[in-house]
Amino acid sequence: MARARNIKNPFLTLTSSPVFHLVSISPITSLLFSPRKSPRNHAKFFTPSTTTTARTLSLFLLLLLFSFSILGISISSFIPLFSRDSVPCSLISPSSSYSFPSKSHSQFLLASLSTANGEDEPGLANSVMVPLPAQGVSGNVSKEEKEFWEKPNGEGYKPCLDFSIKYRKASSRISKEKRRFLVVVASGGLNQQRNQIVDAVVIARILEAALVLPILQVNLIWDDDSEFSDIFDAEHFKRILQADVRIVSSLPSTHLMSRQSIEHQIPSDVSPFWIRARFSRKLKEEGLLVLKGLASKLSKNLPPDLQKLRCKVAFHALKFVTPIQDLGYMLARRMWIEGPYIALHLRLEKDVWVRSGCLTGLGQEFDKIIAEVREAQPEYLTGRLNMSHTQRRLAGLCPLNALEIARLLKALGAPRSARIYVAGGEPFGGSQALQPLAAEYQNLVTKEMLSKEGELAPYVKKASAMAAIDYIVSLSSNVFIPSHGGNMGRLMQGHRAYVGHWKCIKPNKRAMIPFFEDNSLSDAEFGSIVRMLHRKSRGQPEPRSNKRDRDVIAHPVPECMCKHTTPIF
Repeated sequence: MARARNIKNPFLTLTSSPVFHLVSISPITSLLFSPRKSPRNHAKFFTPSTTTTARTLSLFLLLLLFSFSILGISISSFIPLFSRDSVPCSLISPSSSYSFPSKSHSQFLLASLSTANGEDEPGLANSVMVPLPAQGVSGNVSKEEKEFWEKPNGEGYKPCLDFSIKYRKASSRISKEKRRFLVVVASGGLNQQRNQIVDAVVIARILEAALVLPILQVNLIWDDDSEFSDIFDAEHFKRILQADVRIVSSLPSTHLMSRQSIEHQIPSDVSPFWIRARFSRKLKEEGLLVLKGLASKLSKNLPPDLQKLRCKVAFHALKFVTPIQDLGYMLARRMWIEGPYIALHLRLEKDVWVRSGCLTGLGQEFDKIIAEVREAQPEYLTGRLNMSHTQRRLAGLCPLNALEIARLLKALGAPRSARIYVAGGEPFGGSQALQPLAAEYQNLVTKEMLSKEGELAPYVKKASAMAAIDYIVSLSSNVFIPSHGGNMGRLMQGHRAYVGHWKCIKPNKRAMIPFFEDNSLSDAEFGSIVRMLHRKSRGQPEPRSNKRDRDVIAHPVPECMCKHTTPIF
């Protein structure tokens, strides 16, 4: 009741400001607001003319004071606007001191969190996983080396998840859905599962269904039985997406069935219209839809709001659990403290050679092992079955081996003293597979070498957790280079662009491989050619709209990043 009275009579509970207090104790106030005294008692002090003059002067001074107060308020309101507009294009400010970026550095990342309707997304700023502060290069370095370490020009693009009014209006209904549920089974390695989880959220939004926390299928290659909550922060996932899709930990008992039909015959490049036409009726009748085999099935060309949702899931909602994230940043810190470093995602694992149909470069003994596995399991071979090993390599379909990576780094201007973090699984052939690279660049480091005794012990048999650690350390590198594209390469490319345009060099294998074979070229000539071939792919924004069917997660411009003076969510 007291609160209601305060609302009805705001002046009774008004908290006096310093300006009001100054006015209240001034002589002006005493003249204007003090009770009138009897003229007889004050005749000896004031005559009628002096009283009128005093009151006129008092009114003038009060008006002047009020004007200055309004001017001061106006100026103070202007200052934050200029402060926000002055946020640099780089979303991470260099700093000599270090603290885990989950809190402090994310404040630099997103200067403004206001949505188009003036509401803040729950914890959106602090949800972005950001790199450690940029490391500069000092001392006398060559032009090529300086160019290699140089951070790309972001051209003013910043995160910009401004959903439409129509999308936000529908959110109030969709986020409360309690009758229809979607269950998705995500397969493959960690980063392939991440892409499927992103699409699962988008499909749940399209079907206006609640999403059950995705099920991570047991990985038969690495024998990893990790569940969603073992790798990702489930509560954070729910909280960040609570305005977009309702997410539950498990199916309610009312929707449990003795036998559930699983939909896995999904063609490639399906549109929102196809999804609604195919699944809406079943979902409405049964209240449950189980999808499997989502990998790369959802169209890359979706309406803008759904593209923004993809970015929101990939860069904000999918946060690793605290123990994994803390360990990842700890290892990244150990690399970072020594100065700038390179992260290489080498795709030299046995299964990659089997699936790619390429020669390992390790000799006939190793190639024979791969050929036998491929013959026994031909279903692993991915596409273009009629091509020879040589044709595949010249078409850019093979991973770069250690020798080719070493030549690429040297041609790009990477100094031989550069520290290199090697991400990825155990290479087929062990240390022999890395020997040509280690001979040229001796400061090769892996997570096993960076970690202290016992730190990796909980994750030794958890390939997904180990891949998550690789992801975090790679994110903070000055330069990231994937040897064979893939899901991690695409995710890292988009993530690094999203948090400040960190350099990501995608080897142009198709154009470069013929020059690897030309022994007549000198090192200088070869280096010049390689740098020219990669001049346009060294981190500058590559708008997705320039080429359809590009993944918005790898190319967040222009759907998820725009040239606003401050980021908009």
